[in-house]
Amino acid sequence: MRKPMIIDRSRDDEFMREALLLAAEGARLGEVPVGAVVVQDGKVIGRGFNCPISTHDPSAHAEMVAIRDAAVSLENYRLPGSTLYVTLEPCSMCAGLIVHSRIQRVVYGATEPKAGVAVSRGEFFSQQFLNHRVLIEGGVSAEACSQVLSEFFKGRRLKTRGGEAAQGSLEG
Repeated sequence: MRKPMIIDRSRDDEFMREALLLAAEGARLGEVPVGAVVVQDGKVIGRGFNCPISTHDPSAHAEMVAIRDAAVSLENYRLPGSTLYVTLEPCSMCAGLIVHSRIQRVVYGATEPKAGVAVSRGEFFSQQFLNHRVLIEGGVSAEACSQVLSEFFKGRRLKTRGGEAAQGSLEG
């Protein structure tokens, strides 16, 4: 049996900064700038950024990539006692993976009013049918996370003004 998780919020900003660096890496590749890290016992065990365009994989959201990386790192498909830091509120696809992988806590930056399911489009993680409970905390470095997305989409609009429409949504 896993020991109860002690929540240390003192490092939330630090880990969110790492997720923001990963979001910037995705933006350099033309991907929607969302970054994520999985942390266990104070160490980053998984990293990821949105890359569905470059990988031709619609499931390659930052959370998915980071959780897959963490599972490989631990050689376990379950990640109890871990915290996922992500720059944008998770979508329904990622929320399902978070529950199945047994992430204990999700810390996100910006809300995603169109597709976020932690608070924006319903409260997925509090549904009674779920067999695992996830602690959710939003708004960590929210301004910085929102700004990265705003700048990305502003640049995309400038490139496509008068031309074809921008590809993708916030999630990727």
